[in-house]
Amino acid sequence: MEQSLEKRRIGNTDLEATIVSLGCGSIGNLYRAASRADYEATMDVAWGSGIRYFDTAPRYGHGLSERRLGDFLRGKPRASYVVSTKVGRVLYPVAESAVPDYGFADPLPFAARYDYSYDGVMRSHDDSLMRLGLNRVDILLVHDIGVLTHGETENARHFGDLMNGGMKALEQLKREGTIRAYGLGVNETQICLDVIDRAPVDCILLAGRYTLLDRGAEAVLLDRCAQTRTSLIIGGVFNSGILATGAQPGAQFDYQPASREVLQRVAALEAIARASDIPLAAAALQFPLRRPEVASLLIGTAKPASLARNLALLDTPVADHTWQEFDRAARSG
Repeated sequence: MEQSLEKRRIGNTDLEATIVSLGCGSIGNLYRAASRADYEATMDVAWGSGIRYFDTAPRYGHGLSERRLGDFLRGKPRASYVVSTKVGRVLYPVAESAVPDYGFADPLPFAARYDYSYDGVMRSHDDSLMRLGLNRVDILLVHDIGVLTHGETENARHFGDLMNGGMKALEQLKREGTIRAYGLGVNETQICLDVIDRAPVDCILLAGRYTLLDRGAEAVLLDRCAQTRTSLIIGGVFNSGILATGAQPGAQFDYQPASREVLQRVAALEAIARASDIPLAAAALQFPLRRPEVASLLIGTAKPASLARNLALLDTPVADHTWQEFDRAARSG
């Protein structure tokens, strides 16, 4: 029997998304190949649990994620779900021997070039529609703009292309009704502030910067989002795994082995969770949704058992005093 999930509004638009969403990087073979049985079963678990918001990108599997998501959604009522994909990279075909390693196993035979211009955004949007097999997507997100991805010099050039061209394309697509919302899909907070000051974005998909461990978005960005009514979609809540595995040897933080300082901070969070008799992962999953600026929690996996486990953890009661202890630990860290 299909369940239903609460929905929250995206920015100032009339678009609503379920408070839990599925990130489709893993069904594009992020780090490891996902079997057809596994990714289809994962999508079935998501749908049966009431998830109706799905996020993908051309980067994921070099187009593979978009193809697989489109195949899954085909035949489902178009008004029943929300899809976001991303712009900023344009795919082009290459020989199998020349397929670059972007971290995806057995990807499609394409490479990508960065293009944040008006024409680049329009081209990326059209190509995504063809891979998805859809005549529209609901949200377009500018992918990986920022110094973290490009460095200071290159980002200045790309940022200029976005402000002078790409944003005009997004505004035009929204004005024409082709998309319903647009924003950013990034891993750093400063670029969010830079863009919000210059463009009326509806939402930001922010990975890893508003978590139980990493409060980087808390100082300024959350308040700016509240002031501008910009919704946040929060991904990377386990900070690459350490908030799921705990402070064990080899634990990953931000895609790298965790430092001693990070391990100590996570150990303190584990102690709070243990004293409250809750899994640390349950608190990590629930943490972002405590703020009204957060429209959706993005969970990324291609394993049905993992998705089902995480969804169950969202129902674990966490007492107010436990959240207060987590907050004190974050301030002292």
